[in-house]
Amino acid sequence: MSAHSLTSTELDFEAQHPPATGRRLTLLTLTALGVVYGDIGTSPLYALRQCFKAEYGIRPTHDNVVGVLSLILWSLILVVSVKYIAFVLRADNRGEGGILSLLALLLQQKRRSDEHGKRLALVALGLFGASLLCGEGIITPAISVLGAVEGLEIGSPALAHLVVPITVVILFALFMIQRFGTARVGATFGPIMLVWFVTIGVLGFRSIAQTPSVLLAINPVYALLFFGHHGLAGFLTLGAVVLCITGCEALYADMGHFGKRPIRLAWFTAALPMLMLNYFGQGALVLRDNAAAENPFYLLAPPGFQWPLLVIATAAAIVASQALISGAYSLTQQSIQLGYSPRMQIVHTSEKQAGQIYIPEINNALMVGCLVLVLSFRSSSALSAAYGIAVTGAMSITSLLFGVVARSRWGWSKLQVGTLVGGFLLIDLSFLSANVVKLRHGGWVPLVLAIGIYLLMSTWKRGRTQLGAIQEAGALPLDLFLKGLERNPPVRVKGTAVFMSSSAEGVPVVLLHHLKHNKVLHETVVILSVATRGVPEVPPERGLALERLGHGFVRVVATFGFMQTPNIPELLARAAAQGVPIPPMETSYYLGRERLVLTGHAKMRRWRKKLFALMSRNARSATEFFQIPPNRVVELGAQIEF
Repeated sequence: MSAHSLTSTELDFEAQHPPATGRRLTLLTLTALGVVYGDIGTSPLYALRQCFKAEYGIRPTHDNVVGVLSLILWSLILVVSVKYIAFVLRADNRGEGGILSLLALLLQQKRRSDEHGKRLALVALGLFGASLLCGEGIITPAISVLGAVEGLEIGSPALAHLVVPITVVILFALFMIQRFGTARVGATFGPIMLVWFVTIGVLGFRSIAQTPSVLLAINPVYALLFFGHHGLAGFLTLGAVVLCITGCEALYADMGHFGKRPIRLAWFTAALPMLMLNYFGQGALVLRDNAAAENPFYLLAPPGFQWPLLVIATAAAIVASQALISGAYSLTQQSIQLGYSPRMQIVHTSEKQAGQIYIPEINNALMVGCLVLVLSFRSSSALSAAYGIAVTGAMSITSLLFGVVARSRWGWSKLQVGTLVGGFLLIDLSFLSANVVKLRHGGWVPLVLAIGIYLLMSTWKRGRTQLGAIQEAGALPLDLFLKGLERNPPVRVKGTAVFMSSSAEGVPVVLLHHLKHNKVLHETVVILSVATRGVPEVPPERGLALERLGHGFVRVVATFGFMQTPNIPELLARAAAQGVPIPPMETSYYLGRERLVLTGHAKMRRWRKKLFALMSRNARSATEFFQIPPNRVVELGAQIEF
């Protein structure tokens, strides 16, 4: 399958962002190992033991152990190495990854009237996939830390009652340190994860050396024989096997934090080899002692090393949580800039890597969700039922969207797309089907979370679209407004006034209210509109358009990418450099505060109108989001029939 040819825009991006090399590449690879592969890397804590739980009816016999190990090995190769590392990472939106970046790539295509329904379906799929990933982000920290702390039951059964309290304390501390940023956290977590992978690899190698027959599992025929022998029970075991590939979507979503090359290097040089050594080592142990299937990971360690292993595993589980947490931040920022989420506070935690951010509201929501899950399910085995639905659902949606990108943007033939994506979907939907039976045992949790998040995102997007249409319909054309100023010129006062407008057309409502009530205008009036494009970043020199309208009026249209957070003072400083008089201490910012009166104007159900109005009231204020000096802001309220 040939790589797609780069467009001029992509070539320009490659020139501005050359691949990391040397010492920086090493550091990014180590950091990626700590953040991106934490989730997949700690799956050995619980994945293999879940395959032999009583609910599947699979006993740990020689053929069954070899068959399950073969399924795990080829799942890691086909799903992680082939699908995500080799192919899905190619579908980057100028360096950024994740379902919403994939969706933004599709929405950049020119609209055709006969494709309206198709675009709506793709948007709905993308939003629901992002919602599933957010649900996964709540479950991952809970199951990873619980799975690690449950080692207490092996080292000292008398301390089993402390598993849940200790997990709660660890999770609380983890979310408290997020404010320090991915760079600092990753720099700390990278070495920890390196120690983890070396440790589990060595433990696995020791066990394989004692029972080398376990290496028969390398042959995929044993996976097929396993299915043939067990039928439906063997197929349903995929609901546990899928636990070994959790974190794939986080891998893709975190691409903007580190880049493709460090992620690929970390996988092939450390994560994959060490994971396979450990899984095969666990299998070798179970072949020697069938009873070890109860918790093969901790029983793999010599008795004197079980307590140190518990400490290392707990530290690694904390790392595992980071991949989905940082991925949730990236998805949220993208959804805000693409218009699917209300404004939130976005804190940039690195001067060198723009993708490294922290969002307090999301951090707090994830923390509360994780703690509720831990206190409700109380074990990693119980939580595993809730895990697979979110993972496999998001994976299936990514495959579909990737196929559309390959066909519509890269020009792949229908045969190429059908063969490759058909293979991906065969695997994804097999995993998804095997997890459907878990719905009543906890699988409903991520679905409920995803449906709730999807409703919020789709309601916000639709509400803002409807609100914009209402405001545009009632807007006064700018040329008529300026002619009115010629006939009846108002008093002009010194200074500059900046009026924020959601549309680049017409006169902002807040400007009309100001003139109506105050009867004056500043000498310089700037009408400022902020637009977001479906690319991660817009270079500063291309992101500013000025139009001098006469009578002291200037229209400024600022364009940003969906991974950028607008900074209005910096933006206006660039406008001032082009001759617009915007002295910082003599500039006032006029913002409108909308109060929605629920009537029949908007074409939305009443319950969605109420939900949109609630979200609108609780959105981060424009002053904070756009980083405008609060002592220079004047807010004017306006009632809008919605």
